[in-house]
Amino acid sequence: MPPGGGGAVFLGVDGKLLGSASSPIQIWKEKDCIEQSSTDIWHAVCAAVKHACSLANVAPENVVGLGFAATCSLVAVDADGSPVSVSWTGDARRNIIVWMDHRAVDQAERINARNSPVLQYCGGGVSPEMQAPKLLWVKENLQESWSMVCRWMDLSDWLAYRATGDDTRSLCTTVCKWTYLGHAHMEQWKESDSRDMEACGWDEVFWEEIGLGDLELGLRPGIPVGTSLIDAHAGGVGVMESVPDAESKADTSDESDEQAICHRMVLVCGTSTCHMAVSKNKLFIPGVWGPFWSAMVPEFWLTEGGQSATGALLDYIVENHVAAPLLANHAASQRISIYELLNKILFSMAHEQNISFISSLTQDIHVLPDFHGNRSPLADPKSKGIICGFTLDTSEKHLALLYLATIQGIAYGTRHIVEHCNAHGHKIDTLLACGGLAKNSLENESVLLGAAVLGAVAAKKFPGVRDAMKALNAAGKVVYPSSDPRVKKYHDAKYQIFRSLYEQQLSHRSAMAQALQSPLTSCPFPLPRYKGNLSNYQQERLVESLEMVDNQQEVQTGSHHKTRHSCPPETYSITRHIFVFVAITCTGRKGII
Repeated sequence: MPPGGGGAVFLGVDGKLLGSASSPIQIWKEKDCIEQSSTDIWHAVCAAVKHACSLANVAPENVVGLGFAATCSLVAVDADGSPVSVSWTGDARRNIIVWMDHRAVDQAERINARNSPVLQYCGGGVSPEMQAPKLLWVKENLQESWSMVCRWMDLSDWLAYRATGDDTRSLCTTVCKWTYLGHAHMEQWKESDSRDMEACGWDEVFWEEIGLGDLELGLRPGIPVGTSLIDAHAGGVGVMESVPDAESKADTSDESDEQAICHRMVLVCGTSTCHMAVSKNKLFIPGVWGPFWSAMVPEFWLTEGGQSATGALLDYIVENHVAAPLLANHAASQRISIYELLNKILFSMAHEQNISFISSLTQDIHVLPDFHGNRSPLADPKSKGIICGFTLDTSEKHLALLYLATIQGIAYGTRHIVEHCNAHGHKIDTLLACGGLAKNSLENESVLLGAAVLGAVAAKKFPGVRDAMKALNAAGKVVYPSSDPRVKKYHDAKYQIFRSLYEQQLSHRSAMAQALQSPLTSCPFPLPRYKGNLSNYQQERLVESLEMVDNQQEVQTGSHHKTRHSCPPETYSITRHIFVFVAITCTGRKGII
């Protein structure tokens, strides 16, 4: 279920779509805090189910199985199951910290600084999008709410609990977001181990170390099992076996069925994009979540990469451009979406410029898409987005180019993740895209299909999850890499620029951090070198500027009395340096912003 709506589908046991519907849900956004209401979501889900059931013309008594999938958002309820606020406002409706909420960056950094052994199963460190940092944030900032909560649950588990009254957690959520070691039953505890985390699944020492030893999760002993899934993982279940028949036969002829599935990566594309790959062996990949045992496909280790903002980024880029209103009007007049119109504009530009491949339109525009941090493979929530190549152009054509460059930046982010995973043991050569961002009519419901697969298995319509996946998954549009060497060369060049943008950002962050740590009287750049490169006129203006700063001993106050500056001498020194910098940059040929 996406952050903006609840959906439902009804499927036959043959995988045929019988009916689908969705219902909007409310979301509150305030800077890094993003919240929802479990009550509102439940009402939306119920409305969607009733509408889809009506469209499918299915009697409720003929429904044989039910499955839930939702974002990995954190739900807080009390002993009666009533919502408990996780908001600064105290509004009890706002009892969900949404998955993409980044309020707990500081808490995540402190948890990771402890280097707990359990963190190796999170790519080397937890993300602020995981549950432990969010829980710690609530404990440190909302003590009253913390004391009231009886159950902390992932949203998909809460939906199952709300429907059945059974608060059993799913292996998917607890392994991927709560640091539960789902493979605990596979490995015997070694007496040499100082902590029994491999044997019991939960590393109690870890929770004590990070300050959450008093947390009452309400979790049953043993391995948590259930039929709910995180939405991204449901998407993986919905399409992991979606390969064309010809390719499926080729897979089984050259290698075992178990090996073939390990060559695929599912991209669950929506507000964000999750990159899901499985392996038979345990692969520890720095900066990439996992390995998670049986968290998506039973008896396989899951590697989970991701980009925190993809669909959300495209919306942001398009909606905040000056040409957006004009574009929307033109799209409405043609009765097409703004994205279809952007595609038309790009193809028209390529034809006008007589270029051989449309991607080359963006040779001067480069985008680092880390507008909501970098989840994988850099695991840097403080990373920022970069757009290189801006001009004063405010036309629809410029918006189209920026839109295309952003898509390319997102694609290069996926390439970075795939290369990083393959360098650490994976052999990924096939990408399977699903979700709203894929914009494919056969794939739009893949997340809900994944939940339906589990419902079908629970109803004993199939002997196992893999069997249900093979029966219900179906391939949509197949896209092969271009055979034109010029296209590969072009994207290789842009990819290297993409990689360099982050390296430049790190350099800039380091330089500014050092500057802020320097004494106030220190000059951040060598003045004589700049002064020596100035013309006589520029040097005269610079001297006048400095003298003006030094001679400004009195200021006019609001009470019309003259008074001496109360600022210490260091302030004048730092002002001199800033003034010099402005004078130098503004009198040259290029402005610096």
